[in-house]
Amino acid sequence: MRFIRTSGFADKSTGARVTPHTLFRWASVSKTATGALAAALSNDGSIDLNRPVADSHTTLRLPGGAEARVTLEDVLAQRTGLTKNAYDEKLEEGQRPALLRTNLAAAPLQCEPGTCHTYQNIAFDTASEVLAKAAHKPFGDAVEDRLFLPLGMVSAGYGMERLTGAKDWARPHRGAQVLPAKAAYWRVPAAAGVESDIVDFATWMQAMMGNRPDVLPARVLQIAHHPRVGTDRLYGGSLRQAISDASYGLGWRSFSYDGHRLEGHSGAVSGYRATMIFEPATKTGVVALWNSDWGFPFRI
Repeated sequence: MRFIRTSGFADKSTGARVTPHTLFRWASVSKTATGALAAALSNDGSIDLNRPVADSHTTLRLPGGAEARVTLEDVLAQRTGLTKNAYDEKLEEGQRPALLRTNLAAAPLQCEPGTCHTYQNIAFDTASEVLAKAAHKPFGDAVEDRLFLPLGMVSAGYGMERLTGAKDWARPHRGAQVLPAKAAYWRVPAAAGVESDIVDFATWMQAMMGNRPDVLPARVLQIAHHPRVGTDRLYGGSLRQAISDASYGLGWRSFSYDGHRLEGHSGAVSGYRATMIFEPATKTGVVALWNSDWGFPFRI
């Protein structure tokens, strides 16, 4: 780890400053932890990524009964076929994720399930049901026990109360306005449930680079990171035009930029943003966490 830098306010209303140990939300970067746990359990033989999710008796229902043929790999690679972010607005209104997953049977499709990439949160969180059963413990505990704690990531974990009950946590902001913390996406933990400080976020990136084979062996990383489906280009404007060959693995993005193959994920929920991008060939990269809706830092 070459350097860590912090700036700005954890809470603008009180003047509390961000420190290296201030907790932030990972938002959708949480999907990388889900993919890593799935890869580890697959490598153990505890789960079969190619088994239809219906065999695991999950709450997911898809149009035409497609849950009987859509696999856990399809769910983690965002190949359910559902229109992008299906029913996220209902989740934000307070509806229960399990019920929403069942109601996805009536949601519109963008493509035949299993054939294209369509980004999801509620359907993706089906993984929390499958992986919890395989690990014989709650999903968040399974990730913490198998990955975070062995990596020494003591600040990393799941749940709104864990964040808001901490002594040093970043309040969500929109400009100078402090926003209330919203519970919605914590209720789909596989998709967006993780929080940590920047030090542990960097530790996670280093493990994803292959620097901790004692916890995440090369074979597990290969399972998680291997591209399963092509995606649209990321970001916008001139940056979007410079990106090519964008793909998605198990909760994991990869793409080419200016002749370099990069990997990682980004995330956004109300009042928080996160990004992790690195170059596997040189094992160099950057992580960033910030407590606002400002999108510009993604261009770092």
